[in-house]
Parts: sequence; C-alpha cells; structure tokens
Amino acid sequence: MNHVLVVDLGESSEDLELEFQGKTVRLERRGCAGDLGVAARLISAFEGKVDVIALDGLPLTLELGNARRPYLYAAGLALAAAGTPIVDGAGIRSALERWSVTLVDRAEPGIFSQKRILMVPGLNHVGLTQALARRSPQIRFADPEVFFGLPTLPGVGSQHTLHQTEKLVLSRLQGASISRLSPMLAGGPRLEPSARFRWADVLAGDIQMIRCHAPSDLPHKTVVVPHACEEDAEDLGERGVSILVTLLPSFEPDVELARHSAAVVEALCVATDARQFEELSEGTYLNLLAELEWQPGIRYLQAEEAGVHRFAFVIHPLNVGQIHQHPTFRWTRHLPDSLVENVAAYLPPFYISKITGAQSPTTLRQVEGHLISLGATPKQMLKRGERFTYSRLNKAARLAERRGCRLMGLGAFTSVVGDAGMTVAHETDIAITSGNSLTVAATLEAAKQGAIRMGLTDLTRGRAMIIGATGSIGSVCSRLLAQAIGDVVLVSIEPEKLIDLRRTIEAETPDARVSIATRPGSLVGDCDLIVTATSAFGQRILDISECKPGAIICDVARPPDISQAEAALRPDLLIIESGEVLLPGDVDFGYDIGLPAKTAYACLAETALLAMEGRFEDYTLGRYIEIDRVKEIFRLFKKHRLEIAGLRSFGHQLTEEDFRHKKGLADQLRRDPVSFSEYRAEVRARLERIPRTSKGVRTGSSGTATRWFAAAGAMGLLGFWLGRRRWRRSRRHLA
Repeated sequence: MNHVLVVDLGESSEDLELEFQGKTVRLERRGCAGDLGVAARLISAFEGKVDVIALDGLPLTLELGNARRPYLYAAGLALAAAGTPIVDGAGIRSALERWSVTLVDRAEPGIFSQKRILMVPGLNHVGLTQALARRSPQIRFADPEVFFGLPTLPGVGSQHTLHQTEKLVLSRLQGASISRLSPMLAGGPRLEPSARFRWADVLAGDIQMIRCHAPSDLPHKTVVVPHACEEDAEDLGERGVSILVTLLPSFEPDVELARHSAAVVEALCVATDARQFEELSEGTYLNLLAELEWQPGIRYLQAEEAGVHRFAFVIHPLNVGQIHQHPTFRWTRHLPDSLVENVAAYLPPFYISKITGAQSPTTLRQVEGHLISLGATPKQMLKRGERFTYSRLNKAARLAERRGCRLMGLGAFTSVVGDAGMTVAHETDIAITSGNSLTVAATLEAAKQGAIRMGLTDLTRGRAMIIGATGSIGSVCSRLLAQAIGDVVLVSIEPEKLIDLRRTIEAETPDARVSIATRPGSLVGDCDLIVTATSAFGQRILDISECKPGAIICDVARPPDISQAEAALRPDLLIIESGEVLLPGDVDFGYDIGLPAKTAYACLAETALLAMEGRFEDYTLGRYIEIDRVKEIFRLFKKHRLEIAGLRSFGHQLTEEDFRHKKGLADQLRRDPVSFSEYRAEVRARLERIPRTSKGVRTGSSGTATRWFAAAGAMGLLGFWLGRRRWRRSRRHLA
C-alpha cells in the first residue's frame, strides 16, 4: 500500500484510504496550525516512512503570470527530508486547472463565456487564469488588494498592469510571512470588500481567500476554486452564490465536491508512479492527467436556479415612437424624430428585462429569457448596411453570454438583414436562431383558425397568394401552402428566384397549380388567403380594394406591410398578425412587448421552445428554411404544450362579435356583385388619398435638409447619452 503524508497549514488531522489509478493509498493528514517549526518536525518524523510528502497550503514556489520565485519562508521545509520527495502542487497545478476548466465548459457550455472574472488571487493560479482568459476578455486580479491593501483605482488589478509588475509583486511576497498569504490563519489580513467583487460575475482562486475578502452578499455569482468542503458550500449559498465549481478530482465515493488540493493530487501521482521521482517531468504529469477519469464538481447553491435553461432574444424599436415610449428615452420626444432615430441607431445593445416563469408542463423544465434591444429601427438598418447591424448583434451576443444564455433569437428585422443570422452565428460562440421556423408554423396555424372563423371550412378548394414569396419565410410558406391548398400565386420582385421557386414546388408537389408574378395586380381578387412577408419600405404592397370579399390576410412582416388606415377601408377582410404564441407557465416578460400577458411573438417562442428542449444549437438560419425544421418545431410546440394565442389585428384582440361582423359583411358583398363593384371603386378612390406606405414609412419621406440636421446633432446626443450611462455605472460601483 502506498503511503502519503499531507502537512496541512491548518489544524485538521485525519487518516483515510483512497483508490487512485487502481491502487490503494493511505493518506495521513497532519495540521501544523501555521507553525513552520511544527511542519518541519512532522516532515522529519515521517521522512523515510512514507512515499511522498505533500505541503497543503505551504507553497515552496510562488508563480504569477510568467514570473516564478522560491518562497523563502518555506524554503527550509524542503531540507527537512533528505530522501523523501516533497511536493506542493506546483508540478501539476497549472495543467490540472487548464484541463478542469475545459471539462467544466463541456459540462456547462458557456458557463465562463464573456463573464467578468476576478481572480482571488491570481498568485499560484497561472493555469486557471490562462484558461479563463481564453473564455472571457474581462479578467481582473484581487492580488493588489488582498496582499498589499491597494484601493480600487483605474488600472490597479488589470491584466496589463499585473503583467508589467509580476516580478516586483513576487519579489515583495517571496519573503512575506505565511499569514500574509493565507487568510485562514489568525492575524491574517482582513479587508473591506471592494467594488471589484461587485463588478465580477465569477470569483476564481482560493476558497479561503474568497470567503475572507468577498462581501456577505454575492447574488447570482459563480465561484471557481480547486477544492472546497461542505462548510464552504453552505457559507457561499447563504451569501447568494449561484454556482460553486470545484476543479479537482474527488477521490471519495459519493462525494461531489473535491476537498483535496493540487498538492495532494500531485503526491498521489508521485506515490503511485513506478518510476523514480526525479523522472517525473511535465510530460509525465500530462500523461497521468490524461489517464484520470473524473468530472469537476458543479453544484447549484440556489435551488430555484438549478437546471434553468437561459436564452436571449433581440428586439428593436419598429418606429421612432417606440423609442419615445421607453422610460429611459422619454425626454427624446422633445427632439426632432429624424434626429432621434438617426442617433438611436448608433447606441450599443442594452439590456431590457428578464423573462421569468416559463416552464414546460411536459418536462417541467424552467427557462429564463433575457431581452436585449438594439437602438436602430428597420429603416435605419436598411439605410446603413448589413455590417452595421452585424456588429451590434455580435455585441448583443456577448451581452447574452454574460447573462448565462446559450441561445439567442433574432427578433423582428434583425432576422431579415443580410443573410438572416448566418454571419452572426459564424462570428459568435452562442447558438443563434431567427425563429422563422415557428413563425411559419404559427402563421399557417393562425390562417387555418382564421379561415374557420370566417366560415371558409375547406381552404383546400381555394387559392392562396404569397407576397414576398422568395424571402426566407415566404418561400417555405409557399411550399407548405402548395401542399395544403394546391393552388398558389407567388409574388416577388425577384423574377429569377420566382422561376426557381415554382420549379421547386412543382417537383415537390406535382399536383399543385403554381402561378408567378412580380406584382399582385388583379390576381389577388381570386385569392381566399394572402400571406405578406416582405422587407419592402415606402410602397404599397397590396391594393386592398382588389381583394375578394372575406379574404384572410396574414401579415407576417414586422413592421407590418399593411397599414391600419388601409385595413380600415375593408372591414369585411380578416387582416391578422402572424400567429402569436402563448407560453406555458406564469410568464412575466418584465417589459411591455406590445402583446397580452404570457403571449410572445412566434420567433421569441421558438427561442424559448428550443431552450425548453435543451437544443442549444444554431436552428433556423439563412434564407432557406427547411420544411423538416418547420415540422419539427411544430412537433416540439405540441410536445411542450404551447398554444396559438387569440387572433389579433393591429394590436386588437379579435372577438366573436368581430368575426360575426366581418363574416356578415363578406356574405353580403358576395351575394350582390353589383354592389361589390361599386364598393370596390369607392374603396379605390379613398385608398388613393392615403399615402403609400410600408413598415410605417412613406415614399420619399426623408428630405435632404432633415438628413443634414440629423447628422449635425447625432454625435452630440450620442455623447450625452453615453456620458450619462458611464456616470450612472461609476455611481453604482462606488455605492
């Protein structure tokens, strides 16, 4: 049986047997209570009687960044044993910490991504620092504070500053007393918690350092340490810590948290290796690590947060009026709209609210959403090019990752710009979906419900028109409607894509009758169902006077293709928004998204649904939506018991009385073709007096003078807003 002595800096003593690499090891732990004289006597007493001696909490060397120095205060301990090897964990710690972080990241993808990380301390945790720095650029060090009592000042504790001073720091610490390095000893330094701890999302380093120097309230934080005991976990849980991660292996059966340090792991490697100690190199340690089978401990300390899947969803103002409505920007209503809209487009993504209470009744999986907003309206996105929006979506993705999200949905016009999410998915680590698969499924389900309400019980004998048929949503709607109805009219301003789409549909559904056109024209008069899904601005998508009495129009576009003023001219038509979805659970969006309680846009619902299913992968991307994806997401829709919400028209929930009124008007117009012809002429005349719009934008609405005025004030207003944010942030950190 192999035999290891662990000289503990504290007072604990115990004897136990461990299984390591198929061998039984006797582990004797003896405490020295911080007295190096006692430690030296223990080493002398066991010298020659054990295979190896581990110094737990008594480092022989100090490492920080690329610098390394002997710890002079403990140098005499190495001389106390003439032939028995002594280890302090330095030989294996860095590689063990790097590999452990990799294992944690695989077990909980994104757990460290884009987080604000505070090393407490970075001293003797070079591997952990490097591994975390690869996953987040935001990393700081508490070393200046915990070892030297330096205040929180700009630059103090930054990565750059520490790298410049690492040799100086070690020269000051290598002769320091052990009580200065270890807060567990009586008389060790005790400091008031600084703003660094409030800034951080992740505290990494030594458990005793963190418990000693961190504040009493650590809500929603993650603590990453090599090892910890149940007492440590209980204390952190009472402080509000969400997750405790212990990096090292736990060698005891049924023990989740590792409680043995890197020094003990190194001692076990040395004791069980058949070769002489002098032959153990870094390569030897790496091979030993590769043979170890273990998973780091990941414990959720707050029961309500355990197992919650998080997602993010990007929204943006559909028009300048929505900017004015936001509480932070109400003051902008006193400025010219064009100025506000131009400046808001340059704002960085900002956090809106948390979506809580959503839960699958099938699996009981809870999901938590985070709303993030861009400042640009659709008009501004089109005006400024794809890269302008991509860069802001990339920043939104980093913000989402910091919130612990593993999936981000693109709402409204962000799923339309450019290549419909493919570039963003390529440039970010978080999974991306446009939400368009469920948007298609929900639209067709809403159309089906609308047809039933309007008395069109058999749409299969009718005709459908899809305006914007070659777009990502329009094309898959066209293919599915051709399978369901069989007679479709495809309308798009891209004739070559129309030809291609027609051939695709005829190959998939040989019995379908497919017509194509670049304008709806008079063809719309034969259609019972019309789906509009364009990205057009400043033009009339559809001449509503030409529509068939009682026709159903599903306006999928956001902002909508058809204005409320146009719709008011034809009260016999059922003009509905794309199918909105009721999320299961006691859902609270924390923000008014313009829908009734618990109701989400289908693209948002797809993101939440994927989180419920645990599908953290790029799902609906690009201009080509796979029919199989639409069918699959609808199966998940049924599995997790989501429901199509009540049909809405321009924000109004349609009632049974609304349906009866529309159906009555439609029946009356169908029975009297002469009256309908006169009615249509009257509607056409009134329609000509309404400005041509789409997405709420008039044709030629931006004049040169307006653009010059907006440009003149843009930078000043942007600087004022960013200054206010920085001032508020500094106040919070200093509070």
